[in-house]
Amino acid sequence: MNASRTARDRARAELTQEIKNEARRQLAVDGAQKLSLRSVARELGMVSSALYRYFASRDELLTALIIDAYDAVGEQAEKAAEMAAEGGTPRERWRKACHAVRGWARANPHEYALIYGSPIPGYAAPQDTVASAARVPMVLFRILRETNPSPAFEGPPLTEGLAGQLRALGELVLPDGERIAPDLPPETLNRGLVVWTQLFGMLSFELFGQFVGSVDPTDEFFDHTIEQFADFLGLPPAR
Repeated sequence: MNASRTARDRARAELTQEIKNEARRQLAVDGAQKLSLRSVARELGMVSSALYRYFASRDELLTALIIDAYDAVGEQAEKAAEMAAEGGTPRERWRKACHAVRGWARANPHEYALIYGSPIPGYAAPQDTVASAARVPMVLFRILRETNPSPAFEGPPLTEGLAGQLRALGELVLPDGERIAPDLPPETLNRGLVVWTQLFGMLSFELFGQFVGSVDPTDEFFDHTIEQFADFLGLPPAR
């Protein structure tokens, strides 16, 4: 490869990272709704026209930040589950993944809000975000696929419409070619979806101050709840 091209590519990558870092700083101060390329360029000492060579619009910059955030929390969950897999039970993998997600959320509350908070008016996430957004739930679905647990207790039967939606979800092909969970019955997939949404609901309550005056600090409540989630999923007890 041409040396000058390599140097240009490296410089472009570094400036792209600087742009995203400044955008994240502004998200923390003003929120996503007020983010603009002009304000980012001004803080970096750039003219707006120069920044448009890196991101064509505010929405393109937001998409890059959203993908980065999904990838960051997904990587933490995957690593935690993989480390626990060495001699650990599915429940231990689940527990470690949940704590990794919570740790990332508490360390990066503004990025958490960007991907799991209120929708940004006028912004619609493109398909480019799907693979990254799927990383955390796929940690759970892989655990379920490997164990195919029997629920610890019976719940209400699925309607025909919901069962059809869940079968379609299981067959859904991600951008990397992996199907979500083609071998899981709809009832197990439904429990996985319930737990996934409840996990992030609990994290949102914690980060946005909804537990103040009740179970704050939230550590023991979180630990207890993810064990209940594991029971609901039918994961075997940890040794």
